[in-house]
Amino acid sequence: QLQLVESGGGLVQAGESLRLSCAASGFSLEHYAIGWFRQAPGKEREGVSCISSFGGSITYADSVKGRFTISRDNAKNTVTLQMNSLKPEDTAIYYCAASRWRLCQTPVSWGQGTQVTVSP
Repeated sequence: QLQLVESGGGLVQAGESLRLSCAASGFSLEHYAIGWFRQAPGKEREGVSCISSFGGSITYADSVKGRFTISRDNAKNTVTLQMNSLKPEDTAIYYCAASRWRLCQTPVSWGQGTQVTVSP
């Protein structure tokens, strides 16, 4: 069974940083593209960033370009999202997901999510 667990969320002030981690158990992440998604209250879930299985392809939502960095360590079976210069509009539950597709379409497994709250 594919299991993903996010960690690293929390409450920070605008301008500060957080580092989210996505750890896999029961399977090797190296066979999957991993995406970070987020959902704010009253809004639809949106894609934040995606990294292909060996890191050759990386995409970001326009709203986070230049502030967020995604990376992966297949040896440690983890994917990280470094979030800098956080803004109140980044407040959301953040989920990681595994996809067989390079651009993270149609994920086959989702984590339970981690809350990120950015105060003004």
